[in-house]
Amino acid sequence: MIIPRGLGFLFPEKPPVGYHFETLDYLAAGIGLEKLAELKPEVPESVKEFKDIEYKNINGKSLQLDLYKLKNLDEPAPLIVFIHGGGWKGGKRSDYLCYLVDYAVKGYVTATVSYRLVKDSIYPACVDDVTDAVDWLFRNGEKYGYDTTRIALVGGSAGAHLSMLAAYGWEDPRRKNDMSRTKHKIKAVVDIYGPVDLTVEYARTQRLLTRFIGHSYGEVPELYLEASPVHYLKPTSPPTLILHGTSDHLVPISQSDTLKSRLDALGVPCEYCRVPLWPHSMDMARRVNDYVRLKMDDFFEVHLK
Repeated sequence: MIIPRGLGFLFPEKPPVGYHFETLDYLAAGIGLEKLAELKPEVPESVKEFKDIEYKNINGKSLQLDLYKLKNLDEPAPLIVFIHGGGWKGGKRSDYLCYLVDYAVKGYVTATVSYRLVKDSIYPACVDDVTDAVDWLFRNGEKYGYDTTRIALVGGSAGAHLSMLAAYGWEDPRRKNDMSRTKHKIKAVVDIYGPVDLTVEYARTQRLLTRFIGHSYGEVPELYLEASPVHYLKPTSPPTLILHGTSDHLVPISQSDTLKSRLDALGVPCEYCRVPLWPHSMDMARRVNDYVRLKMDDFFEVHLK
């Protein structure tokens, strides 16, 4: 178990190496060999919070978002929107507070949004919500002091899936005559171990996915295609950063391999970081969390500033 830490010490410029087995990951954290990321940091005095902003109300349910920015920010800054994961059935918008605060301190404006979970409604409800939240954010940049020409979406797991759909141009065919929604150009997207192709064998029988769609693949294969981010890729898709652990058994790394291959074929700028021997939710470990931030720092420096 000491080998991963030893490799990190010897090769600090390389991606951190994990333990392959989730049991060993938990054991390493339990005995203090691995430190967990600080997931609930204090918001510093230099950062202003805008909490519980309603961006949408549907059937009496208020959907809200939070914004963070430096109090002394003098000019519109890029906006980074974080979409939480949780298998479309759980999670909350404060789950990414560690990233929200960190990137606000670095001079970005950050946002996080809530969306309907499967207990409230199946697909396409949560995708509709996220795209409506993005539309709201594009319309309110001047009010909150961010630059709407420089917006990035970041998500992990189910949140990455929703981020990619919104970034790559998903449209709800059931709302094709809805003139209230405007198409927007997302500047960049970060996919942290998200599913991208729901038509392959893994996805057709994955319980979380079938519950999210609300029907089996055999009943409605067209919905599985419609809910697949790769279905919307085109040469003008935004630059993409992919981060995925090679020992992920919930969302197989073949999903990210597929995304990288499709983006390369289209000529879309893409950086792919395969993080060796880490499972799903790898960025809960401090070493991986630090690595993810470093890769996002470099990516945003090139594609967002």
